[in-house]
Amino acid sequence: MAETTLAEVMAELAALEDPKARAVNERHGDDHGVNLGRLRALAKRLKTQQDLAVRLWETGDTAARLLALLICRPKAFGRDELDAMLREARTPKVHDWLVNYVVKKNPHAEELRLAWLADADPVVASAGWALTTERVAKKPDGLDLAGLLDIIEARMRDAPERLQWAMNHCLAQIGIEHPEHRARAIGIGERLQVLKDYPTPPGCTSPFAPVWITEMVRRQQDSTAV
Repeated sequence: MAETTLAEVMAELAALEDPKARAVNERHGDDHGVNLGRLRALAKRLKTQQDLAVRLWETGDTAARLLALLICRPKAFGRDELDAMLREARTPKVHDWLVNYVVKKNPHAEELRLAWLADADPVVASAGWALTTERVAKKPDGLDLAGLLDIIEARMRDAPERLQWAMNHCLAQIGIEHPEHRARAIGIGERLQVLKDYPTPPGCTSPFAPVWITEMVRRQQDSTAV
């Protein structure tokens, strides 16, 4: 489908619109009605098309932007392009996919992490924390983990929801991956009580950091003991 036009793709997205899917997505803050499985199937058929991805993004349509993130070349975007895209990505799914599928694979990821982490916009800052959590798990060398815990301890309880969630994930990741900071991470979680009462489906791990850390460490220990 190398010659697929923007109009053809937008028509196909419109045909995939499902009121039931929209109702589910809107409960999570996402204003589109396309089943994500069908969206991924369309992306697989289109394959990588950077020019089309850019045009899809420019429509401002949420489903089109999600598709764009699946068919783009992550390394093709410049730093300023990604910064502008993040500031435009106000729905949770677009924001999450942009950070996880594109920015993390881009050579400017570390530069953007540092810039976003200090941004006054809590939604932008949450992306900085998401990238920091990735480094905590995979490339912790050079990170001031104690300093990150200081910031989390001082700011997480009163942070806006999306920023709070990202900081909590970082707190849990530090506790899970770095035994020397585990007791402090659990202690911060216990004192702040963030997400302690979050409704958690049966069989899923609570996002409350002390529970999350303890459970993941137990699983790691069980896997190494086998």
